[in-house]
Amino acid sequence: MWPELEQVPERVLKQAAKIRLAAFDIDGVFTDGRLWFTDDGREYKAFHVHDGLGMKLLAEAGVRVAIITARFSPVVSRRAAELGIELVYQDQGDKLACFQRILAALKLSPEQAAYTGDDLPDLPVLKRAGLAIGVANAHPFLHRHCHYLTRAQGGAGAVREVADLILHAQGRLADIGQRFGHG
Repeated sequence: MWPELEQVPERVLKQAAKIRLAAFDIDGVFTDGRLWFTDDGREYKAFHVHDGLGMKLLAEAGVRVAIITARFSPVVSRRAAELGIELVYQDQGDKLACFQRILAALKLSPEQAAYTGDDLPDLPVLKRAGLAIGVANAHPFLHRHCHYLTRAQGGAGAVREVADLILHAQGRLADIGQRFGHG
């Protein structure tokens, strides 16, 4: 087992075992929250490679992955396509309404869904999700509304930490580790 997962509260692991949908914000979660623009207006984002593998491992384990972001960025579409993430919702001013549409389409209850965010626009979804997760550098106001705060900051492996947490709670992380020669 990963040592940091030994310190996850049992109530969090119990909830994570039920997760069938892992939804994420982008800016501040998959990225460090900084927005990079060129002089001609093109946008750049940096994504952590560990997070990408985490998304693939969740999908292999049968956990659906969704992105819900208030901004639109072609870079996000490209990264999601590379990772095989089909549930990509950009330009979502009302993230909660989007989250509820996803749940309805997948025939899931909120208790079967995790959401990871970093700032106030994520709060309505965090309050509704069965497993509410904030990244380590999330706005302090979110902390009391989260079941779990990652040790890693957004853009620095926090998404992978969420994936590992869910996979561990569902009894799949050890097999994945062995597949890659860990243990």
